Amino acid sequence: MKKDIIIIGTGFGGLATASRLLSQGHNVTMFEKRDKTGGRAYVYEINGFKFDGGPTVITAPFMFDDIFEAAGKKREDYIEFVPCNPFYRIFDADGKHFDYNNDHEFTINEIRKRSPGDVDGYEKFLGTTKAIFDKGFVELADKPFLKFTDMLKVAPDLIKLQSYKTVYKYVAQYIDDEFLRRCFSFHPLLVGGNPFDTTSIYAMIHYLEREWGVHYAMGGTGAIVNAMVDLIEDQGGKIHLNSEIDEILVESGSAKGVRLKNGDVHRADVVVSNADVAFTYKNMIDTKHRRKYTDRKIERTRYSMSLFVIYFGTKKRYTDSGLAHHNIILGKRYKGLLSDIFHKKELADDFSLYLHMPTITDPTMAPEGHEGFYVLSPVPHLDSGTDWNEMAPKYRDAIMQFLEDNYLPDLQRNIVAEHYIDPLHFRDTLNSFKGSAFSVEPILTQSAWFRPHNLSEDVDNLYFVGAGTHPGAGLPGVLSSAKIAENLICEI
Repeated sequence: MKKDIIIIGTGFGGLATASRLLSQGHNVTMFEKRDKTGGRAYVYEINGFKFDGGPTVITAPFMFDDIFEAAGKKREDYIEFVPCNPFYRIFDADGKHFDYNNDHEFTINEIRKRSPGDVDGYEKFLGTTKAIFDKGFVELADKPFLKFTDMLKVAPDLIKLQSYKTVYKYVAQYIDDEFLRRCFSFHPLLVGGNPFDTTSIYAMIHYLEREWGVHYAMGGTGAIVNAMVDLIEDQGGKIHLNSEIDEILVESGSAKGVRLKNGDVHRADVVVSNADVAFTYKNMIDTKHRRKYTDRKIERTRYSMSLFVIYFGTKKRYTDSGLAHHNIILGKRYKGLLSDIFHKKELADDFSLYLHMPTITDPTMAPEGHEGFYVLSPVPHLDSGTDWNEMAPKYRDAIMQFLEDNYLPDLQRNIVAEHYIDPLHFRDTLNSFKGSAFSVEPILTQSAWFRPHNLSEDVDNLYFVGAGTHPGAGLPGVLSSAKIAENLICEI
């Protein structure tokens, strides 16, 4: 039966859900608060530079292929993916680096150069991550976990796979060198988790990368957003920009549409929220309709860290800088820094950074002869009490000076475009509760059934997709949530 479906937000979860539901013959209308689609994948265009606002690492590209295929189209007619090699260049505090990719011999040689005694341990680690990947990704990522018994059924397997251990502890069983332990345990940070708290199920990200590679979309991640918008419009979907939702209308316990901030009412049979889950419950649904997701429950949930991100372009190229497309620059402290961010909620003086340099692969992201970058530093969410209006310029200066001193000579003299975002942007522009960058933190007691469900537990015909629901943040997780929502809506 054809349904009228409203989707709130145009992040990857919302876009993927829209196309999937259109492929099933439903009517889909999307509402986006901002002036452009993409959610966290918003594109900033400054002085001829294009900066991807959010995700830059594309893993499991076949998940995009599936969406286009379902619509009777070919993804390659809309967007081109190219592999990144190395996947990451990871620098230690002394500036020495470790590269890895999906060439097994290459990665083994890199480990051998750093710590010959860890070669065998890495082989064993890799073997065990396949089993975690088969269970956690292949089998469970697109299952909805709506009942506690769904969790009980998989509990024995999760225990067998040591899911009660953290990612760092899991890696440390196999790897002795402290820097290599960091290289193989940082992945939870890509989805908002602390490697010292996040369940070892997330060790599968390393295997997932090895299986399908790490890719870049030519034209940037924003080009994928544009391709999906084109696809949705080709399928007959409607997208309204500058249209912020004020309230999800609930009648007799069921979602019946939305009211916009300007007072316009749009009716629907089904509402899908790609907005932050906590924000959706707290700000879009009247408290009288919330038995489970009360303000108290929302407040007591643990949320991921936030981010400070600087987008900058230079009038000179840095192709001889020794940097790769994706760079991770680890400071001296690892566990202590993460504890400051996640536990103490303190903004530290030191930092670890992710430095993205897309113009190495795709010079069209900048004017000719120029270089485009984005540098990201994990920071505590707004419970830290940091006054970002005062702190942001100082934090920006510290990061830029560090990059100039260690990786990009004469950087600040050569900057011709710049923009930064901080936790206030995540709260005020992206409607993220506490300014968290990845919504609900991916600890074991907030995973699968324990995570906010894809089908609301308070309101019928209300569904959730995106980082805050099952299975979690990161593009594969968000695209999996769209598949879950499609299956749940279409089986009603």
